[in-house]
Amino acid sequence: MSSLSLSSDAAAAVQPLPEHRSRGYWASVLQRLARDPVAMGAAAVVALLILMALLAPWLAPADPYATSIIKRLKPIGTEGLPLGSDELGRDLLSRLMVGARLSLFMGITPVLMAFVIGTGIGILAGYAGGRTNTVIMRTIDVFYAFPSVLLAIALSGALGAGIVNSLVSLTIVFIPQIARVAESVTAQARNRDYVEAARATGASAFTIVRVHVLGNVLGPIFVYATSLIAVSMILASGLSFLGLGVKPPEPEWGLMLNTLRTAIYTQPWVAALPGVMIFITSISFNLLSDGLRSAMDNKG
Repeated sequence: MSSLSLSSDAAAAVQPLPEHRSRGYWASVLQRLARDPVAMGAAAVVALLILMALLAPWLAPADPYATSIIKRLKPIGTEGLPLGSDELGRDLLSRLMVGARLSLFMGITPVLMAFVIGTGIGILAGYAGGRTNTVIMRTIDVFYAFPSVLLAIALSGALGAGIVNSLVSLTIVFIPQIARVAESVTAQARNRDYVEAARATGASAFTIVRVHVLGNVLGPIFVYATSLIAVSMILASGLSFLGLGVKPPEPEWGLMLNTLRTAIYTQPWVAALPGVMIFITSISFNLLSDGLRSAMDNKG
C-alpha cells in the first residue's frame, strides 16, 4: 500500500506544468506603446481624424461647395457657421471635415507607395552588395542630395498641377530616404548567423530574403516611414498652397490656406484654422512615430 501511495505521489509530482506561452515581439511592442500616454494620445487624435475623414460626407453640417456672398468671411461662432466661413461664404467647418479626406490621402498615400518601392530597392541593394549595391545607392544619392521641398516643387512643376502628379512627385521624394534605411538594415541582417546558416543549407537568395531577412528589417523601415507621414502632409499642403497640388474648388487644407491668406487681416482666426489642422495632424503622426520607435527600441 505504501509503495502504491509513493508511486501516486511521484506521478503527481511529474505532471506537466500548464503551458506558458511567451509574448511575441510585436505583442510586447504594443504593450509598451500602450503604456506611453503621449503616444496613445497621438494615436487617439490620428484615429479621430481618420474617422472624421471617412464619415465627413455624413457628419458635415453643410454643403462644403455651396457659396454665399452675403455669408463670406463670417467670424467664428456665427449662427449656423460655428467655425465661420471662407472668402466665398462656404461653411469652414464642413470644408475642414471634408478636406481631411484629401489631406490625409495626400499625406499617407505617397509614403505607402514609397515604402513598398523603396523597401524593395533597399533590400535588393543591401543583400546583393558589391557592384549592384554601388550602382543602386549612387543613383539613389542623386535624388537624396536635393532638399525634399525643392525636389517636390521641381517635380510637381515639371509634371504639372494635379492630385496624381503631386502623388507621383512626393513618392519620388520619399523613395530615396526609405531605400537608404532599407539598405542599411538589410546589409546588417545579411551577415547574421541565421542567414549564414540558411546559405549553408543551400537556400536560394529569394528564400533567404523572404523568410529570414524581410521579417527582421520591415520593423525599422516601417517606423521610419511613419515619421515621413508628417513631412508628406506638410509638403502636400505646401504644393497645394503654391498651386501645384489640388485644384479649386476641392477642399484641401493647404489650398484653403492659400485662398484664405487675403483674409488674414480681417478674420485671422478663420484664416488660421486650416494651418491649425495641418499642425495638429503632423504633430500627432510625429509623436506616434516617436512612441513606436521607443517601444521597438526597448530592450527590457
